[in-house]
Amino acid sequence: QVQLVESGGDLVQPGGSLRLTCVAARMITSVFNPNLWGWYRQAPGKERELVASMRTDSDRNYADSVKGRFTMSRDNARKRLFLQMTNLKPEDTAVYYCNALNTANQPKYNWGQGTQVTVSS
Repeated sequence: QVQLVESGGDLVQPGGSLRLTCVAARMITSVFNPNLWGWYRQAPGKERELVASMRTDSDRNYADSVKGRFTMSRDNARKRLFLQMTNLKPEDTAVYYCNALNTANQPKYNWGQGTQVTVSS
C-alpha cells in the first residue's frame, strides 16, 4: 500500500523560507512517474486546498495565493516531491500534504500525516 511521508515543516518568521519533501514509499517508479502530483495544505478551521501541482517541469500550476513564492519540483528516480517556499506569510500557516490527483482531479491515495508549517514572529 502506498505511503506518503511529508517532512520539512517548521516554525519560521514571516519572509522566511522552507523546503518540504514528500516521499512516496512502497511505490514503484513506473507508477510514480506518470502521476500528476500535488501539494495541498489545510489551515485550522479551513478545508484542505491544492496549492501546487505538476506532471513535468513544463506542466506546473499554482494557486494564486502562492504563485511567485512557491516552487514545486520532483525527483522521479527517488520518488520524491519538493515544495520550495519563499517569502512565507502568516496565512501560509497550515499542515502541508502531498498526493497524486486522479483523472477527476481528486486525491488519489490515502493521506499521509502531513508536515506542520507555522509562520509567525
